[in-house]
Amino acid sequence: QVQLVESGGGLVQPGGSLRLSCAASGTIFSFKAMGWYRQAPGKQRELVAAITGGGSTNYADSVKGRFTISRDNARNTVYLQMNSLKPEDTAVYYCNAEIYGSSWQLYDYWGQGTQVTVSS
Repeated sequence: QVQLVESGGGLVQPGGSLRLSCAASGTIFSFKAMGWYRQAPGKQRELVAAITGGGSTNYADSVKGRFTISRDNARNTVYLQMNSLKPEDTAVYYCNAEIYGSSWQLYDYWGQGTQVTVSS
């Protein structure tokens, strides 16, 4: 079993920055990808950014140039650096991990979510 623990959310003014962290623990054979999703009230959950096991990254158009996803393999941790935050970035941010088991089964895990509020 794998657990994802997120941290780093909070309240920030427009134009400010936050860094989210997501630490994975448990039995981890190999990562396929880790990513961040967000869900604003009344909206569907959407992909914000993802990073594959090989290090390739993917971003939503709305955050390109402002957000950066990175990872620390030694700590099984993925980060989301969010700069130039806008009110429309307000949402609950969820960490996601696609992890291979020892027999190469693929498992999908989610964190509990962390609130990001951008407001003056």
